[in-house]
Amino acid sequence: MNNYKKGSAEAVLAHFRQLCNIPHGSGNTKAISDYCVQFAQERGLRVIQEPCNNVIVFKKATPGYEDHPAVILQGHLDMVCEKDPDCALDMATEGIRLVEEGDWMSADGTTLGGDDGIAVACALALLDCDTLKHPPLEIVLTVDEETGMDGAVALDPSPLTARVLLNMDTEDEGVFTAGCAGGCTAQLRWDGNKTAADGEAWAIKVDGASGGHSGGDINKGKANADILLANVLKRLGALRLVRINGGSKGNAIPRLAEAVVVPENGAAVADIVAAAHAEYTAAYAVAEPELVITARTVANDAPAFSTERSAEIVDQLATQPNGVQQMSEVIPNLVQTSLNLGILTTDDSGVSAVVSLRSNVGAEKAKLKDRLADITRAHGGSIEFVSEYPAWEYRPESRVRDLLVQCYEEQTGKKPKVEVIHAGLECGLLGEKLPGLDAVSFGPEMHDIHTSRERMSKSSAARTWDLLLRVLEKL
Repeated sequence: MNNYKKGSAEAVLAHFRQLCNIPHGSGNTKAISDYCVQFAQERGLRVIQEPCNNVIVFKKATPGYEDHPAVILQGHLDMVCEKDPDCALDMATEGIRLVEEGDWMSADGTTLGGDDGIAVACALALLDCDTLKHPPLEIVLTVDEETGMDGAVALDPSPLTARVLLNMDTEDEGVFTAGCAGGCTAQLRWDGNKTAADGEAWAIKVDGASGGHSGGDINKGKANADILLANVLKRLGALRLVRINGGSKGNAIPRLAEAVVVPENGAAVADIVAAAHAEYTAAYAVAEPELVITARTVANDAPAFSTERSAEIVDQLATQPNGVQQMSEVIPNLVQTSLNLGILTTDDSGVSAVVSLRSNVGAEKAKLKDRLADITRAHGGSIEFVSEYPAWEYRPESRVRDLLVQCYEEQTGKKPKVEVIHAGLECGLLGEKLPGLDAVSFGPEMHDIHTSRERMSKSSAARTWDLLLRVLEKL
């Protein structure tokens, strides 16, 4: 851990490697929060640990920068914990198995956590070095960003004085984010009694979808395994649902979903599923080359929901809106409004679903919420909206954004791309809490975040660190 020069890019990567040893999935952030608090305390820095595990660290300006306005460096402590079906790692208790091949960092069978561990690593590298030039720093490390920005919602802004924010939660080097969608999470529920079901039981499975981020990847033609599974079940006609499960994160497009059903016409199941497999694999031949839909008989040893209740659940899941709903008419190629069915789970008394809604336009988000609520209630379900966060509106004039662009051009000789995105960032919530906040988001090159194929470029992380130092030196 200590074989590096403080303040160097290698120091950032060393801190990142250390963070990989600490389990820190959303909802499991106490250990990484404590680590950051102890890190700051050992260096004699003022630190606040909020009850939700948010961490705020204050570092004085380096000599000559005392009269410069303070700057917030911000990222989130939690990561999405996705893994391959055959991966035995317990991500709740074990650190990831880091893999480094050439320029790329990844993890063995799991997500890497570069989103947003690299921001935390940069923060620690700044806190650990007293020779870097910077104004007063307010390091804000939030929790549970990936499951609804709960840390940013809970953040007490009163200790913060800065009105300039550098958010490091973007995954494309040379692309600076200056606005994002608002959103919320919809929790759907269908309660029902289970009783014994006569007939042959079948397990229907959708597997091999590539998954992805429910914001940034929602317009890439990816298959949603939950939605496909429901459509296959609908083709089977009358059935009794034993269970239906799919996806593991509300903001990730599901890769795998499986149901166990007792259909009235069991003799037709194999042919119907084979036809669905042929149709969907042809439709998704480019976006999902590994997609597979299978059916097999299983023991009929579990109770099932009634035919009527099963029909309500399957019909809604197969027909409710999902994916892109509206493209922006102002910003080219920007998804304006979307939703993603991310999680399906079944217990002894019902089926639950988690849907992530996003829109860059508040009125459209409200309209989509009403539409989903009406559909759910019409199908005998209940719905609750949680973890709502506002859109981060594009600011026509931004000193920090202009400075970041200038520094990037000086660093690379290239012009960066400034964009508004459909994914959610905490800048909107922080802007509500800190009136007048001037914010921009950036980060190193990462691919396939929120999936077990996630990887991060080490050289890009080094350049991003250099860019951060250039900007801080001029702020």
